[in-house]
Amino acid sequence: MIRKTLKKTSKHKKLQAFIKKAKIPREYLSANRTMISRGVLIGLFIAFIPMPMQMAAVLLFVPFIKFNVPIGLAMCWLSNPITMPPMYYVEYLTGSFLLGIKPQPVEMTLQWFSNNIDKIFIPLYFGTAIFSIFGSISGYLLVNYLWKLSVQRDKKKYYKNR
Repeated sequence: MIRKTLKKTSKHKKLQAFIKKAKIPREYLSANRTMISRGVLIGLFIAFIPMPMQMAAVLLFVPFIKFNVPIGLAMCWLSNPITMPPMYYVEYLTGSFLLGIKPQPVEMTLQWFSNNIDKIFIPLYFGTAIFSIFGSISGYLLVNYLWKLSVQRDKKKYYKNR
């Protein structure tokens, strides 16, 4: 379903005119399994990292890896102002647990963060590395699996209706 929608949307006349006018390389907008799953991989990897300007970080990968850029940008929106505190807290708790460090009681104030950044930095980014790596690889594999499943269903439906 989503596969067909992406393919249909990518062929829309207004989008094609915009791509031509802005001189955007078509491969960064292609809606095939490889490009979409790579976009999910890059976007989720960046989404789990606590840092400003995550969308710019996704764009830094463009010269090195070909992926669907809009999908990559959309995936980095997984971490938004509503989801960031619980995501980063779970990453901090995971990092603390895996490193064997007793977690600090957290207060949601800038003063607390500035006073305790040296105590939470390593466990937070260790947990971030775990979630970034495993989360992005899981997303990549899930998209590949669902895409192939969708193609198989369409083939069965096509041959059944013949």
